[in-house]
Amino acid sequence: EHSATRMQRTEVATRDDPVDHVHWPRLDEATEKDVALLVVGDPFGATTHSDLVVRCKEKGIPCNIIHNSTILSAIGACGLQLYRYGQTVSLCFWTDTWRPDSWYEKILESKRLGLHALCLLDIKVKEQSIENMARGRMIYEPPRFMTVSQAAEQVLEVATNRSCSLIGPDTVAVGLARVGCPDQLIVAGTLQELVTTDFGEPLHSMVICGDIHEAEEEHLSMYYTDSLKKAYEARLEAERAKHMMN
Repeated sequence: EHSATRMQRTEVATRDDPVDHVHWPRLDEATEKDVALLVVGDPFGATTHSDLVVRCKEKGIPCNIIHNSTILSAIGACGLQLYRYGQTVSLCFWTDTWRPDSWYEKILESKRLGLHALCLLDIKVKEQSIENMARGRMIYEPPRFMTVSQAAEQVLEVATNRSCSLIGPDTVAVGLARVGCPDQLIVAGTLQELVTTDFGEPLHSMVICGDIHEAEEEHLSMYYTDSLKKAYEARLEAERAKHMMN
């Protein structure tokens, strides 16, 4: 019997709790009583939770999964079809001494195949500064959430440094904020346009577009910036004129 009367306590876990400790205390408790881990998104949207399933198997602990919505499928709200996506990549905040860009090759690979690339943007919650970490002080930095503007800037900087012709300021991309919420915002424009677009409060995601099928564009055009909308309408008008001539 599962009921609210059996719930003894609820605690907020940090990202480190299930990740860094093989002998996570709550997991050990699950050998004797019910333990639930509530997460944002779908449990299998993170490798951490797959690892927990493996640990449960090793310890002989029954494990039930309740699936949830995730940006990996909700991204379809922009009109780009899910089966036309390549690899999903993660962009993280750069520092003065650490500027990883290995994700760029995966975006390029998708681009060469004509596929879209979903970019998951960094979230910094309950993070320590290097100084506080070194001194063992449990002082945390204010939460930070990467914006579409920051992500677009990173992509353009790497593209410029690598002198890549496949991706540049005019590359079409989609910025999304607060997907699924009443104030959801979706804007499709060039990377340069997204750099200067204010998407407001988090959470943000971005898609670098590959080849856009006409069925996708009919939906995606609902979110076009003025420049892309004008170009799209001009193409439609040209196609209508050509059809009439034939």
